[in-house]
Amino acid sequence: MSNILNECREAVLRGNREESVMLANRALADNLDPLSIIEDGFVPGLREAGRLWDEGGLFLPELVLAAEAMKAATAILQPKLAETDQTPAARGRVVIGTIEGDIHDIGKTLVATILSANGYETRDLGPDIPAAKFIDEAEAFNADFICISALLTTTMAGQKKVIELLNQRTLRSKYRVLVGGAPCSEKWAADIGADGYAGDAVSAVQLADGLMGR
Repeated sequence: MSNILNECREAVLRGNREESVMLANRALADNLDPLSIIEDGFVPGLREAGRLWDEGGLFLPELVLAAEAMKAATAILQPKLAETDQTPAARGRVVIGTIEGDIHDIGKTLVATILSANGYETRDLGPDIPAAKFIDEAEAFNADFICISALLTTTMAGQKKVIELLNQRTLRSKYRVLVGGAPCSEKWAADIGADGYAGDAVSAVQLADGLMGR
């Protein structure tokens, strides 16, 4: 790895947004390939941050900073990618939101941010989303995943309702449905017929990668 790409990796790992933007601009000025800057510089830093967080070596705020640094750098590089027709293929498309009746948003937003920073095209619907809207948005977005968060035991049934509506509309096989939130579990996911449960942002990426065959 060249020195500047290693600096890109380290800047993201430290969650240094300003330095990441500076390095993205510097790498472009040095005529480095923009796709290589992302895939060989910034992405390895974010993956290392995810690994460290998973092992207890980083705190959650540090992981969030790493994701934000990655997004800021990518925003600098995306126009150059478009100019050269090098936009990297998305790892998958995700529709994510918090189910109707539940206004909790922080955990879901973090999952959306980390998925996006790891190369997934992500449409974040926000909180308090009716079950039918998850499906309508997934259809419009040509999504691979429908991710449904519920932070209250009283709203968990809404996750099951999304799957029931998918079955009613004969669309269940079209989407991988993931659930998450404090009251959820792998057993709950299995009971309602979801494809998986993720307890945090890093495991959501790992689960999505696994379901996409990576």
